[in-house]
Amino acid sequence: MIIDRYIIREIVKPTVAICAALIFIYGCFMGTRYLSDAVSGQIPGSIVIILILLRISISLEVLLPTTLYLSVIIAMGRLYKDSEMTALSACGVSTTRVLRPVFLISLVIAVIVSSLSLYIRPWAYDQFFRIKENAKANFDLTRMKSGTFYEIENGRRVIFADQVDQNQVEVSKVFIRTQRDDNLQVIQASRASQLTDPATGKQILVFTDGYLYEFSRFGTESRVIEFEESAMSLEPRENEQQEYKIKAAATGLLARSDNNEEIAEFHWRLSTPLATILLALLGVPLSHSSPRRGKYAKVMTAVLIIFVYHNLGAIAKKMVAQGFLGTLPGIWWVQVLLAGLLLLLLRHSTRGFRWWPR
Repeated sequence: MIIDRYIIREIVKPTVAICAALIFIYGCFMGTRYLSDAVSGQIPGSIVIILILLRISISLEVLLPTTLYLSVIIAMGRLYKDSEMTALSACGVSTTRVLRPVFLISLVIAVIVSSLSLYIRPWAYDQFFRIKENAKANFDLTRMKSGTFYEIENGRRVIFADQVDQNQVEVSKVFIRTQRDDNLQVIQASRASQLTDPATGKQILVFTDGYLYEFSRFGTESRVIEFEESAMSLEPRENEQQEYKIKAAATGLLARSDNNEEIAEFHWRLSTPLATILLALLGVPLSHSSPRRGKYAKVMTAVLIIFVYHNLGAIAKKMVAQGFLGTLPGIWWVQVLLAGLLLLLLRHSTRGFRWWPR
């Protein structure tokens, strides 16, 4: 038990540090992306933090197994560098004995990853898509920039303003094209401002000195109206039917599906806990090195292996989704390949080591 606690402690320390660093880097990358959208007026700045947190919770499904894998290699590499593994072997500690604490900590992380993959990730994707679509659909004049076209409501409405005065919440030389069923409506006005209706509390656009054009897609009728002042309600669209996305689908729904894409997504979610354990165990033979090489000697090899693994997994998932592979072997051949590599490296690294304690 003392050896188990010691090895687990050595693995946990870099796991926490690496995971925190990866989350920070990923959060900064996502922050740059969404802040750019907020600056351009595509989304309100108030939801940027929420979107970043949702994307981080989505990414933990991949970050946690990767972090644990690298931490095992770094921790075990330090034990080899300081000749502690040599001392343990001389005392009769076998390779299987060293694998036990690694398996225990990987099992705990696998349970967390399983919860993330099966429940938290789909929920986070659902919230992410919902918030982003609502932000784009619920237009706000204060988010506009001069001389920029904005598509909202999935492209059904396009808005352009030559000049924007955000202090007065007013724009000049404004153009709005709205498509509804078989009709196309175009409003061109010299000015437009955004106000709050005191009776309903809804946001409305008030146009001044302009024209309203209405056309039928089939050319059966059209009309042109000149106005001094006209209003358009900006009603929230939170209740609009959200487009179905497989990543946001509930796991129970995917389990009952016979659609190839949904089967591929379901199997991917099931495979992540197994991959967590296999990658952690793979770190043990990969970390085997001489004391002169240092604890980071195998890190580049480890990075190359996990890069190939994730790419093969993505290819296998896509092939199942497109029907080129059946559900068996499906995406599971990648896990079998990883397990085979683990057994091969264990056999190679245990030469000269005892498999049973004295």
